[in-house]
Amino acid sequence: MIEAPVLPPLLDLGGTAVFALSGALMAARLRQTFVTCAFFALLTGVGGGSVRDALLGVPAFWLRDAWVAPVVMGTALVAWFTPRQWWDRRWLEWADALGLALFSALGVAKALALDVAPLPAVILGIVTGCVGGIVRDVIAGLPSILMRPELYVTAAALSSALCAGLILWGMAQPLAMGLAALAGFTLRGAAMVWTIELPAYGGKSADQ
Repeated sequence: MIEAPVLPPLLDLGGTAVFALSGALMAARLRQTFVTCAFFALLTGVGGGSVRDALLGVPAFWLRDAWVAPVVMGTALVAWFTPRQWWDRRWLEWADALGLALFSALGVAKALALDVAPLPAVILGIVTGCVGGIVRDVIAGLPSILMRPELYVTAAALSSALCAGLILWGMAQPLAMGLAALAGFTLRGAAMVWTIELPAYGGKSADQ
């Protein structure tokens, strides 16, 4: 069996936590029970990383890291027991943006560490970043975030491609992931604030 490389644990846990928060906030906005809130947090938090690890043929990261489950449950508790007015729609979107950027960088870094070719590694990074949000929206019965007009996949692509480029250039893996995640988060944030969109087929704007 292929052994997974050691990635910076704080980045992995951080990405899991912010994606878990976006799932928990979604359940809270839908006025669900705490059990549902925790379930949303778990599936959203580990969804992208689980798909990444399955495609790479390594054990799922959350089965090997004893901190993941407590972090996810703690995040669900925070979302559940804090006043609802603290968590407007923007909090959910910003948490999702940060999770998207972090997991895209983590996905490509892990793939490269396992000797995946650069282009497939970048694609895997994009998939890793996007799956958590897709899972959250599907189980909530809402239109996928991929169908919204602002840059989303593009932000994941920036984070993933930049991380791959910096690592292949020789930059230390943790620094490359941090800079790439920051770039992806900045692009996604700018798209949310200023409604930056890509032109879609037929002249309307959508991110593909």
